[in-house]
Amino acid sequence: MANPVFSEKTFTKIDLTYNSGEVMTVQSTLTKVGILLFILLASSAVSWVGLLEGWSIAPMLIPAGCIGGLLCAVVLAFKKEWAPQLAPTYALLEGLAIGAISAIFHQFALIAAGLTFGVVFVMWVLYKTGIIKATRGFMVGVAAATGAVFLLYMLTWILGMFSISIPYIHQGGTIGIIFSGVVVTIAAMNLIIDFHLIEEGARMQLPKYMEWYSAFGLMVTIIWLYLEILKLLAKLARR
Repeated sequence: MANPVFSEKTFTKIDLTYNSGEVMTVQSTLTKVGILLFILLASSAVSWVGLLEGWSIAPMLIPAGCIGGLLCAVVLAFKKEWAPQLAPTYALLEGLAIGAISAIFHQFALIAAGLTFGVVFVMWVLYKTGIIKATRGFMVGVAAATGAVFLLYMLTWILGMFSISIPYIHQGGTIGIIFSGVVVTIAAMNLIIDFHLIEEGARMQLPKYMEWYSAFGLMVTIIWLYLEILKLLAKLARR
């Protein structure tokens, strides 16, 4: 499994009844990515200030943002044509959670953000120059690695309910740092698949609303990458 909301299967069930006649383009999709990033950063800033200044609602920002964002993602998985409305809502809600989390790890947040945008830019260059190609084998390998990480995180969550923790990988030791480095690499590789799918969607002349959905799919990967980089920096600081 690659990005659970943005994979080759995304394009197999598209409701063409919502097609306005306009079709998806790469440039317009990237514009929408920029809009979602702006919304995410703006809501993150509000959340950051709220947590640091002790707003009464501050403790609810992380769970509200995470749960709200998850609900948006689930609905979008079944109703992609709602993406023009739900993708910005997702960015807003995730921004609330990201901002609060970043405020907790404020000493690493700006570095993590800079590294995230740097990785996105580098992966875009590597993709556009053909140095890394989204071949079938590459996509299968990244999907398998992403699925393994997802299952491991799910196992960690389930065991945590019984006060059982998986040793080493979530700690600041060598194994934990290597694990986080591997996960960051896997998240970065998912960007290649996202870029490929955006170009494929444009080539297939999908309905215009798929620009918003594709931008949402890319945002999911970028947010994941940021959180993993933030986690890696926190582990490095604990050494």
